[in-house]
Amino acid sequence: MAKPLTDQEKRKQISIRGIVGVENVAELKKGFNRHLHFTLVKDRNIANPRDYYFALAHTVRDHLVGRWIRTQQFYYETDPKKIRDGWQVEEADDWLRHGNPWEKARPEYMLPVHFYGRVEETREGSKWVNTQVVLAMPYDTPIPGYMNNTVNTMRLWSARAPNDFNLKDFNVGDYIQAVLDRNLAENISRVLYPNDNFFEGKELRLKQEYFVVAATLQDVIRRFKTTKKHGSGRTSFESFPEKVAIQLNDTHPAMAIPELMRIFVDIEKLDWDTAWDLTRRTFAYTNHTVLPEALERWPVELLETLLPRHLQIIYQINQAHLDRIAAFFPNDVNKLRKMSLIEEDGCKRVNMAHLCIVGSHAVNGVAEIHSNIIKTQVFKDFSELEPKKFQNKTNGITPRRWLLLCNPGLAELIAEVIGEDYVKDLSQLQKLVDFVDDAAFICDVSKVKQDNKVKFAQYLEKEYRVKINPSSMFDVHVKRIHEYKRQVLNCLHIITMYNRIRKNPTAPFVPRTVIIGGKAAPGYHMAKMIIKLITSVADVVNNDPVVGNKLKVIFLENYRVSLAEKVIPATDLSEQISTAGTEASGTGNMKFMLNGALTIGTMDGANVEMAEEAGEENLFIFGMRVEDVAQIDKNGYDAMVYYQNIPELKQVMDQITSGFFSPKNPDLFKDLTNMLFKHDRFKVFADFEAYIKCQEKVSQLYQNPKEWTKMVIKNIAATGKFSSDRTITEYATEVWGVEPTDLKIPPPNEPREAIEETARALKKL
Repeated sequence: MAKPLTDQEKRKQISIRGIVGVENVAELKKGFNRHLHFTLVKDRNIANPRDYYFALAHTVRDHLVGRWIRTQQFYYETDPKKIRDGWQVEEADDWLRHGNPWEKARPEYMLPVHFYGRVEETREGSKWVNTQVVLAMPYDTPIPGYMNNTVNTMRLWSARAPNDFNLKDFNVGDYIQAVLDRNLAENISRVLYPNDNFFEGKELRLKQEYFVVAATLQDVIRRFKTTKKHGSGRTSFESFPEKVAIQLNDTHPAMAIPELMRIFVDIEKLDWDTAWDLTRRTFAYTNHTVLPEALERWPVELLETLLPRHLQIIYQINQAHLDRIAAFFPNDVNKLRKMSLIEEDGCKRVNMAHLCIVGSHAVNGVAEIHSNIIKTQVFKDFSELEPKKFQNKTNGITPRRWLLLCNPGLAELIAEVIGEDYVKDLSQLQKLVDFVDDAAFICDVSKVKQDNKVKFAQYLEKEYRVKINPSSMFDVHVKRIHEYKRQVLNCLHIITMYNRIRKNPTAPFVPRTVIIGGKAAPGYHMAKMIIKLITSVADVVNNDPVVGNKLKVIFLENYRVSLAEKVIPATDLSEQISTAGTEASGTGNMKFMLNGALTIGTMDGANVEMAEEAGEENLFIFGMRVEDVAQIDKNGYDAMVYYQNIPELKQVMDQITSGFFSPKNPDLFKDLTNMLFKHDRFKVFADFEAYIKCQEKVSQLYQNPKEWTKMVIKNIAATGKFSSDRTITEYATEVWGVEPTDLKIPPPNEPREAIEETARALKKL
């Protein structure tokens, strides 16, 4: 029996002094200083009374956390994109419900972002008035470099409604409308990738894009101003492009161009020509797609309502741009039409890619073939006008995440034979060429792959309740679900293999586990039909006793980075089968290559450079080249010709159209088959035969483990070019005008003099 507590002991249980441990003053001071420096990221030179209050509050909270944790309710996890009855279903993913320990809110830097309103012309210039305001709350996440003491900042923004929103509504009892307005304001950062098939979705998407760039540019200007004041108190922006480089990652942040012009002209009162010169020298544009539907074109009507001042600025930019073209090409109305920022056909729209090109000093694609296509086809008129503006920056991946973290067995094995320096200099993987014929190394590489496959097979059995053979070939196709990526072609191959097994069950067959994963955009009907076809085929194949363990099909739901880290190290065959000339680059192809998978693919995107680095004979290349696709387009693509002349293709398509894979609804895939027969822009049937024959070569080589692994080693040795370190260095030196340095910032425990010495050394550079 427990001893009764004395009165003094009872008082201690509820004493504030007892809870915070104030008796230990040294501990309290230590906690206070720790939170001031590391939680609030402040020191005593810049901290204000509110910062001291929060540092003390965090110190007290530390002593309460143990008791607090015990009272928390259990939260159930939800996944954002599930598969139900074979269909993708979107669910809310409240990923911040538990908070994010890596981010720090910065309410002291909250900024207003304006929408709607009208433009008034005054003596002082244009004024954007009667706007609706949304507040942008910054959240900072530290981004550490690798082994160099450098920690950069990633600043994200959350939308907040102003506290003084529509108070008049309360006076007339319209409380619901006031709350609704608040929700609409905060929806800006609440919904990722809204369905923009409808006007409301388009408006929300444009709001999101402008919200982020408007907040960021205000923040950039604020930071610049703190160091560039004249004696008069005014800021000189002469050196702005030398201090600020903004890379437009596709057209999504394109509104940054008119927004920076608005800040320079309307707020900072620079003249138009000076502002435009500064703007063009600040921005550079990376194009990520050649698909016309993916190049944003915003309706003029929407911009006129949502961002009226920006539309005026875009019109003024366009006028100067067209005047310049007219001077070079007099009386060429067609060239003016093709190069205008405003498309006049039907609904007037602003071509955001054209805006990015005109408003930037550099334009690049993300693979050699892609950059050549945008120069010679998509933006040909612009590249002919300014050929030096266009360049290439082939994408890359970080070996820290995509080898060391996700595949430690292979990373360690490589380090044993060539040392650890390859982690910072991936080109050193070339040294592995010396071990291509090393029997022990071949055996070790093969063992690492098999161990990864066993682990992933166990994961699949647990999560999907499908038992698979770890000795089977893991044939993996994971990426966004899209017609041009041709998951349908892969599915047709699965059905072909299924038919061959059914036709001759005793014939030799190299066992395969086909793993397909990816998400469809919420409003992309055809992509969702493709997912349903794959899952329907999987239901038939996986439950056919004749097939047994020879062939299994798995669709990975809610494909994401953490799942990629599991499947990529376990992959034998990487599917990169987009129609030639449609994939900008791809980075999944590089991740698979680095992790010891062989590639079956077309000459598209970065596959071309992978084949150049490893040798085309070390990849399974098939199908049309870019020039072949162009020739078919010129002659006219007729899917029926292939259907009628390739018996296995005809059998597969007849099964799909007859309802073999959807017996309860034979017409389920009518939209999909109609697309393949009548308006398939990506020519699946044209590459079907070459793809099937190439897959036969894959199976043949897989039966010779030694030769397969030799080819794997050659591929790993050739991945040095595809490091993001190389990519970022090229952007820094050739676009941003920044020279990389190996100088390290001293760690926090070193005296301040060391930091000042490093700063002086950097200035000399």
